[in-house]
Amino acid sequence: MARPRLKEKYLNEIVAELKEKFQYKSSMEVPKLVKISVNKGIGAAVADKKLVDVGVEELSMITGQKAVPTKAKNSISNFKLREGMPIGARVTLRGDKMYEFLDRLMTVALPRVRDFKGIKQKGFDGRGNYTLGVEEQIIFPEISIDKVSRISGMDITFVTTANTDEESLALLKAFGMPFVTGKN
Repeated sequence: MARPRLKEKYLNEIVAELKEKFQYKSSMEVPKLVKISVNKGIGAAVADKKLVDVGVEELSMITGQKAVPTKAKNSISNFKLREGMPIGARVTLRGDKMYEFLDRLMTVALPRVRDFKGIKQKGFDGRGNYTLGVEEQIIFPEISIDKVSRISGMDITFVTTANTDEESLALLKAFGMPFVTGKN
């Protein structure tokens, strides 16, 4: 089986590029993508339990890996929410599946967003991780728009070994993430 295109790009181009840019002594210091975590909150699942199953199925189709339901940690009476109730779905991608998902996200899904001008650089957490919010699951070609009963969004978190946001931004830009240039 061939290696994913972005993994090859990382090993052959990005490591050398970032090593030169940040003056790393060793190529082992160069930040790398560790995992991509995709999380989908389904607030309406309090009333309808089947929505969690649909969310898990959609996430599994989008990522190519089995998603798991997430459960509420606390009870909140105002929302009729009990501890342990399923309220979302998540999946963590590593290795080749992570690179293939990143490739599909950048080349197929993000360009399908309405009025897409690029993604904002505000999603960094100060430790080199980046979170991107997607408002509609229908931007992914795996989801058939005819079968979707409810439009919902998801959070996609890129976890890197970068120590700073600047290093993480350079890594994601080198992969080809379409960041908005200028102030945002």
